[in-house]
Amino acid sequence: MSKIKVMIVDDSALVRQVLKEILNSDSSIDVVGTAYDPYNARKKIKELNPDVITLDIEMPRMDGIAFLKNIMRLRPMPVVMVSSLTKKGADVTLQALELGAIDFVNKPESNVAEGLTEYSSELISKVKIAARSNVKAYDARNHPSNHSEVVKQLSLKSSKHFKTTDKIIAIGASTGGTEAIKDVLINLPHNTPGIVITQHIPLAFSESFAKRVDLLSKMSVCQAEDGQQIIAGHAFIAPGDQHLEVIKSGGRYVCKLNDGPLVNRHKPSVDVLMASVAKHVGQNALGIMLTGMGADGAKSMKLMQEAGAKTIAQDEESSVVWGMPGSAVKLGGVDSILPLNQIAQSIVNHTLNNFDHK
Repeated sequence: MSKIKVMIVDDSALVRQVLKEILNSDSSIDVVGTAYDPYNARKKIKELNPDVITLDIEMPRMDGIAFLKNIMRLRPMPVVMVSSLTKKGADVTLQALELGAIDFVNKPESNVAEGLTEYSSELISKVKIAARSNVKAYDARNHPSNHSEVVKQLSLKSSKHFKTTDKIIAIGASTGGTEAIKDVLINLPHNTPGIVITQHIPLAFSESFAKRVDLLSKMSVCQAEDGQQIIAGHAFIAPGDQHLEVIKSGGRYVCKLNDGPLVNRHKPSVDVLMASVAKHVGQNALGIMLTGMGADGAKSMKLMQEAGAKTIAQDEESSVVWGMPGSAVKLGGVDSILPLNQIAQSIVNHTLNNFDHK
C-alpha cells in the first residue's frame, strides 16, 4: 500500500519541522513537502500532488481560511487545520470546517515543539482519517450562512411557548459532524420535538458551535446545562468536556451532565447519551447517527432500537467518514440508512407527521 503524501503549510519554521518529524515517524505517512505561506503552497501542490494538507490559520499574505476556500472550490482535497483552542480560534476553525476541512488539531500557545509532540498520535490519526475521507467541492450557494437573506427568526423563536416534549431526538456525530448537524437542524421546523446532541468536539468549541447553529436554525440551539428541561423547539448540544444524558424528572425530560470517565475514548460520548435515551425515553425516541470516525454510539443505538425507538444512520456516500454510522449498521441497530439531505424530512415524518412505533 502506498504511503499517504502530506504537505505541511505553516509560516513557522519550527512548527513545520515538528509536524514533519511527527508525521514521518509513522511508516504509512510521507511528508512530501512544506510551505511557508499559501502562495508557496499553491505552487507546491501542483508539483507534489499531496493526498492531505495540514494548514495553519494565521499566515502572512493570505490567511488559511481564504486559502482553504480557494482549495475547496478549485481543487478539493483533504485538509486538517492546525489551530488554537482560543475563542477566536474556535470561531475560525468552525468556519474552516464549514468550508470543507476534515478536522483540526490544537496548536499550543506556548512550548510549541513540546505541545505538538504531545498531540502526535492525534495528528497522525486525523491525517490518516482525512486521507480516506469523502471530500466535496465547496459551493457557497449550498451554505446558508453565506446567504444574505438568512436571518435568525427571533420573533418566531420568542413568541412561541413550548411545553415539555414527549418525544426525544438523539443525534450522535464526530468527524464531519459539525456541518452534518448544522445541515439537519437548519432544515427542521421551529416546533420539532426536543433534540439532544453529542458531537465529539473540545469544550472551547462546543459553545461557539451551538451559537453558530442557533443563528441559522428555526429551533433554539444551545450548549446543554445540567438540569435543563428539554422542550420542543429546542436543541441541546453536549459541552465538550462532559457527557450528556437524558433523564426523567417529575414527568419531564431533563438534561443531565456527567463528568465521568471517557467512554470509547470520548467525553462527551454518544454511547452515554443514547444509552440514557434508550433507558428513559424508549419508544418515544428517534436515534440518528451522523458521520464520524470509530464506533462510539453503535451499541447504544442498538439499545435504543431494542427499546422500541426508530433509528436512522447517514449513508456512506454523504458521510465524511462512515465509521460511526457504519458500525451501527453492522450491529443491526439501524432501521433506515439515508443521505444527509433526507434526514431532516425523515425526522419530520417520524416525529411531527406520524411518529410510527414498530
